[in-house]
Amino acid sequence: MVHALPRTCVSRRCTHGEVRELNEILGTNRERAAEQLRSSEARVAIGAAMEGACALLHYFRQDVEIQIKGTANFVSTADLAAEKAIVERIRLDFPHHAIISEETHSDRADAEHLWIIDPLDGTSNYLHGMPHFAVSIGYYRNGVGEVGVVCDPAHGDWYVAARNQGAWRNGEPMRVSSAKQLSEGMIACGFYYDRGLMMESTLATVADLFRCNIHGIRRCGAAALDLAYLASGWFDGFFEYRLSPWDYAAGQVLLAEAGGAISDCAGAKLPLGRPSSVCASNGALQRPMLQQIEPHWKRIAESS
Repeated sequence: MVHALPRTCVSRRCTHGEVRELNEILGTNRERAAEQLRSSEARVAIGAAMEGACALLHYFRQDVEIQIKGTANFVSTADLAAEKAIVERIRLDFPHHAIISEETHSDRADAEHLWIIDPLDGTSNYLHGMPHFAVSIGYYRNGVGEVGVVCDPAHGDWYVAARNQGAWRNGEPMRVSSAKQLSEGMIACGFYYDRGLMMESTLATVADLFRCNIHGIRRCGAAALDLAYLASGWFDGFFEYRLSPWDYAAGQVLLAEAGGAISDCAGAKLPLGRPSSVCASNGALQRPMLQQIEPHWKRIAESS
């Protein structure tokens, strides 16, 4: 089904001047981010993310066509334009590399050179005019995360990392928090589109985490940014019971370089070729997080 975004969903339109200013901020911070990473793949990932970010800003708070993929799951003109720009940029330098992206590309996950792309993470936020969405690009070689880039176009922020080169926000080093127990933690979570058992299990997990006296729960609606915030030390943990590789591929590299931990909700390594549950933390909270999350995950797994 294809619809125009209802005008009532848009709080106000971005002016051409605002878009130009954001593009300038993005460009300045991109240069700071790029200075920290040395590989050609990192350079291309940052350039591709810039192309995608500019496409998203072009359409932001405008009337766009949306296609409904499922309950509260949409793809818009903006998603497709950003993905096209990102893929074209990658293909210029690496025409034979494999690509997995949310909308149109599904190459083999076991390819030697693999790019995993989310052109618009936080689509619902974007379509409602909320300035909390991201471009996410991960580059993997032989299954190992080499580069992760998460770009926040609405605020001009860049979160970048490369294996053994550290993680950086706008050129400044990122490090996970020092929280040692859940009672010191701010936890982020996500809700999958399912409105049945998975939603109920997420809510039950949130209740259990509050019983551990966490500082609070945040549900911001863009997993790539949740993981970037975790790598920055702003969040202490994150979980969601179903995400796709393009949601966490870049964030996984950020966390690895910032000192964090990430796994599925049973503690196993995340796959690159299929959806998975996700539990992530500053490292010190990984086991306590899993202790609260895994029982509810088992209930979901047993029902499927």
